[in-house]
Amino acid sequence: MTTEVQKLVVHYVDKKDEKIEIHLRNDEMIVNDKVNVFIEQLHHAYNGKPGKGFCGFSGEKNGSVATAMQSYRMGDLHFWNMTEQATEILKEELNKYAFNETGYLIFCHYQYVATDYMLIAMVNIKDHYSITSELDLAASRHLDISKMQLAARIDLQQWSADPESNRYISFIKGRAGRKVADFFLDFLGCEEGIDAKHQSKVMLEAVEDYLSEQEYDKQEKTDLRKQVFEYCSDCVTTGSDAQVDALSDTISKSDGVDFDTFYKEQSYELEESFPVDKKTVTSMVKFSGMGAGVSISFERKHLGERIHYNEHSDTLTIQGVPPNLKEQLQKYLVDNN
Repeated sequence: MTTEVQKLVVHYVDKKDEKIEIHLRNDEMIVNDKVNVFIEQLHHAYNGKPGKGFCGFSGEKNGSVATAMQSYRMGDLHFWNMTEQATEILKEELNKYAFNETGYLIFCHYQYVATDYMLIAMVNIKDHYSITSELDLAASRHLDISKMQLAARIDLQQWSADPESNRYISFIKGRAGRKVADFFLDFLGCEEGIDAKHQSKVMLEAVEDYLSEQEYDKQEKTDLRKQVFEYCSDCVTTGSDAQVDALSDTISKSDGVDFDTFYKEQSYELEESFPVDKKTVTSMVKFSGMGAGVSISFERKHLGERIHYNEHSDTLTIQGVPPNLKEQLQKYLVDNN
């Protein structure tokens, strides 16, 4: 196990008569193996959430949450009292935005691979059903971690080392059409900083330009794209930033200009390290799209071989239809002839 929980408090957020009510737990949870396993699952679920935003605390916004956290870290405030103060700010913001969010509000200070984190997450509950040995129906309630939408995580070490940074806090931006991003920024007292999606796009553009300029052959390009994608995927899994020097070591030719020098000379707006947007970097190895009832996805290496695109007629020709799809099509032809 790689997760070590330091402190954990869980409160409950309810809504009655259009107003948010907070039910506070009266102490910290006792940390045991069960708690460590739960937080490790929560950590990985959070890492796997796409479309995160990144920010840092701002002096221009309400600094109550940051002040409470800093007091806790300095030993001037107990962890439970910090969560109580932060929960009151959360309550005010939830009422302001009129969100219908209820569930368990989790505050956890934990270590993962020698990094200190503070995680704040709202986790909803879900009903599950089972059959007893007497063949009766039994119901139970479970934390629905996979559907977590309101969550933020502070890298405490990065905050200490570089308080002026704009990326030591990450948060889930949430579903389209909701002001979850605005809500969490106001709650935490933050200004959104580095754009992971934009940085990932710039990185892809720089890599493609570099592969073309260095005159790699088609297979070499395919292999290197896959290596870059795997590196970026590992960064997403661990919750760490991608490092341009590591990318450079992966794709640079020994007898040519290295990637690190190339992107700097070409003035790409790419940070030396940046958070990765996985959906964006997936386009490096896969083409996909959907619309008008059609969904298509295939590995990039097949374009020009098994799959051909005619730009003038706007058609895709697929040679070697996947067996399961072929079976469905053949059955349809038989049934409708």
